[in-house]
Amino acid sequence: MQLTPGPTAVPPRVRDRMSDPMPNPDIEQSFFDLYDGVCEKLQTVYDTDDDVVVMGGEGILGLEAAIASTVAPGDEVLCVSNGLYGDGFADFVESYDGDPTLVGAAYTDPVDVEGVEAALADGEYKLATMVHCETPTGTLNDIEPVLELLSAHDVLTVVDAVSSLGGTPVPSEHIDINLGASQKAFSSPPGLTTAAVSDRAWEVIADRAPASLYTNLLPWRDTSEGFPYTHLAANVAALDESLSMLLEEGLDAVYDRHETVAAHCRDRAAELGIDLYPAVERSAPTVTALHIPGEAERLQRSLADEHDVVLATGLADLADDVLRVGHMGANAEVEKVDRAMDALASAL
Repeated sequence: MQLTPGPTAVPPRVRDRMSDPMPNPDIEQSFFDLYDGVCEKLQTVYDTDDDVVVMGGEGILGLEAAIASTVAPGDEVLCVSNGLYGDGFADFVESYDGDPTLVGAAYTDPVDVEGVEAALADGEYKLATMVHCETPTGTLNDIEPVLELLSAHDVLTVVDAVSSLGGTPVPSEHIDINLGASQKAFSSPPGLTTAAVSDRAWEVIADRAPASLYTNLLPWRDTSEGFPYTHLAANVAALDESLSMLLEEGLDAVYDRHETVAAHCRDRAAELGIDLYPAVERSAPTVTALHIPGEAERLQRSLADEHDVVLATGLADLADDVLRVGHMGANAEVEKVDRAMDALASAL
């Protein structure tokens, strides 16, 4: 059983849809109609009237494309971070010759709202980046206060919602480029990036001399005459099916299910005497990060080899200190979490 925080297990209904004969995405109107339908369903999930695009590429493509499409050499960018992916935005900005200012916080702390306020008082920024759910630490960030500050200063906002979208509400109102991906709470195969793009963001993107084709959002603004490259037809069909399943269940029911399963996972961890890596009030509904210093990699191997349960460890410096249970999408089920936690109890 795979209970990782992405890629997630793909339900049979989605796998069956992928096996259907696929229209030619370069030629046939039926694929264009399919793509447009997927974008409309995503607007419902994003809770937005902004344009939504679906690009062929894993979720990191969206993070880089958001920067490549907006940041010109010398642009000042505010990067708000308390995790690995938040820090990574600053690296993308540097790679496109922008000038990042990192307002960082410890990985166990909330984002630094006062630090953002101070930075906005001292400088003028074209763009700000942040992460809603930091998957490596199982943290859901309260980004609304930061978004409100940035909106008041007329700063364009880019948010990585890859590991929250479809599993918990995303505060879309003040987000200009809102990024998601197929392989997390949608329980679709990896291979697609989603992005909700505001009119204001499109204006900035249109003014930016493109640094590349593949990481440029602009060609996706109008796909009525075709896509910038051959689209991933089977992946788009799979995402369509995943979104149908999600919307049939109802977004409120989906969010409640994730909250219930997350709370159950943390109760089981407490019974085993295991601490969470972030405080419980900052823990994400889609992933639980268990703090098991020096034991994570050994336990991961034991669970896989002896119990057929696949979990993920932390990343970078936390690789051997954090073990992560991914209860997102189709894996947000009490029975699956119980199987994983029973196996963990045995391995301990």
